[in-house]
Amino acid sequence: MAVRGGSDGGQVLSLDTLVRLRRGLPTPAAPRRLPVPDGMTAPLGCDAVAVPARFGPLILPRLPRVGCVYADEAHWWWIVPSDSDYALEWPAAVRYSTGAVVLDTPRLIYRSDGTVPYTPPIPLYLALCRVMGITPSWSRQISA
Repeated sequence: MAVRGGSDGGQVLSLDTLVRLRRGLPTPAAPRRLPVPDGMTAPLGCDAVAVPARFGPLILPRLPRVGCVYADEAHWWWIVPSDSDYALEWPAAVRYSTGAVVLDTPRLIYRSDGTVPYTPPIPLYLALCRVMGITPSWSRQISA
């Protein structure tokens, strides 16, 4: 089988060539869960909230309690209890990850003192809204 490129009679590519080209492409990272540190338990399950890295240092001091925080070059990830997206409209710049599944390879940058890895989701949500200049969804005016 051969594939002809373009309507101008361009180069012919065989199926073998296409397969070889595909094999040469980098493979995407396999999704994996953020690990709960040794000695900690997650009785409520784990989800994760990813925030652009530039906001991380601004959010951290605004939280009354901080759980485990992971970071890579692009994002800071907070561990929250499962279903913390229920009835919350997280800001558009935020990535909510059910099951704390990530493609990146973030490293643990902050570990809570307790035995659970969670950052409370409501204070995290409010801090995010504050530093991003967004009105929390329940405070927005409803037009009739």
